[in-house]
Amino acid sequence: MTTIGFLYPGYGAEDDYPFMQSLVPADVRLDLVHTSVGVDAHEVDALLDLGRSERLLEGAEALRTGAGGAPDSVMWACTSGSFVFGLEGARRQAEEVGQALGIPASSTSLAFVDAIRHLDIERVAIAATYPEDVSRHFRKLLEDAGIEVVSLVSHDIVTAALAGELDDDGVVELAQSNNPAEAQAILLPDTAMHTARLIGRLEAALGKPVLTANQVTLWEGLRIAGRTVAIPEMGALFTEERRAA
Repeated sequence: MTTIGFLYPGYGAEDDYPFMQSLVPADVRLDLVHTSVGVDAHEVDALLDLGRSERLLEGAEALRTGAGGAPDSVMWACTSGSFVFGLEGARRQAEEVGQALGIPASSTSLAFVDAIRHLDIERVAIAATYPEDVSRHFRKLLEDAGIEVVSLVSHDIVTAALAGELDDDGVVELAQSNNPAEAQAILLPDTAMHTARLIGRLEAALGKPVLTANQVTLWEGLRIAGRTVAIPEMGALFTEERRAA
């Protein structure tokens, strides 16, 4: 049995994870723990607080002592609560959690970087729920990782709770708001937005790979645990071999 642990802040689109559990092999278990939230706000200071060590380490301890025991890998399932720390800060954040549990660790922001590299993609566009000042931090993290962001659209959704209220059509419309021809993939970076059931529809509508927060979080958790799983329902990321190979 391979167990992937997820530290998920508060509530929003956590039901994406039981759905993804239904898609993975029977010997893979997804174990989700909700981490504490101070103020639910897409604001830089609130997000720095959301991703502070005490909250993550408390969640890591809950994973370690839970009924399923320590997982084989752990993901900080939050994009904004990792990218606001910058690329190196996000790496340190994941390393701290991993050291606390003695297992490989990563985060959603780092998962986007690894997923883009896996698909040998160089140019992306971002359709973000966040206000622009927050979205710019995600853009910078990607650019610091050597990824070209050709376009960024921010939708000024001020809380994770509101992002979680977007229906399927709303998510598709948000993705379609930024689909320039030169972008090789479209990124939807909010783990509070329900996307797991929509990957096929999104990729059909946009005509290219779409990488969403909960999708890349699952993929990264499996990858760092040493598992490669094909899941056609989860789009190009789960069906394509590394193109550079």
